[in-house]
Amino acid sequence: MVASDGDITKLLAAMRRGDPEAEANLVALVYDDFHALARRYMTRERPDHTLQPTALVNEAYLRLLHDRPADWQGRSHFFAAASIVMRRILVDHARSRAAGKRAGGRQRVALDEFMASPSPRIEQMLILDEALTRLAEWDRRQARLVEMIYFGGLTESEAAAVLGISERTVKRDWRAARAWLQSQLGGTPA
Repeated sequence: MVASDGDITKLLAAMRRGDPEAEANLVALVYDDFHALARRYMTRERPDHTLQPTALVNEAYLRLLHDRPADWQGRSHFFAAASIVMRRILVDHARSRAAGKRAGGRQRVALDEFMASPSPRIEQMLILDEALTRLAEWDRRQARLVEMIYFGGLTESEAAAVLGISERTVKRDWRAARAWLQSQLGGTPA
């Protein structure tokens, strides 16, 4: 079942008002969508990844619903936040795995190659995360856009709604962000 914008928005508003049943209803309503998002993330991970989609969903719920205030404006905004949280969980997981390994020097990562890769290596994930952190320092909106579209699977129109900007601006920012990231990752701009 795909959760509708209206139902999710109503439950988010009920959570803000302190309705004790709203959170449980929200979890039940978005579980399948969250699980699909987690599976999409996990298809980009290596085949022997120790984190499973269900564990990723559970950790995302804990971080979203218990570590942050419930101030989401609707479905797209909520799912954008979920995609960012899931990315952070995977990056944290990659960092903990890489901590035990000896850093063997930086490598270059072609952005298009990374984005097309069904299973980027831990090092590639960490390099992209560092580049996204630098992009956020330069242009926070573009970094959020990459998180929403690439990692979260939101459409350009959904991302535009979450960010409160036009689709034309999203298209321009998306092109600029990809080019900037490509230059930072060592390839020629896309």
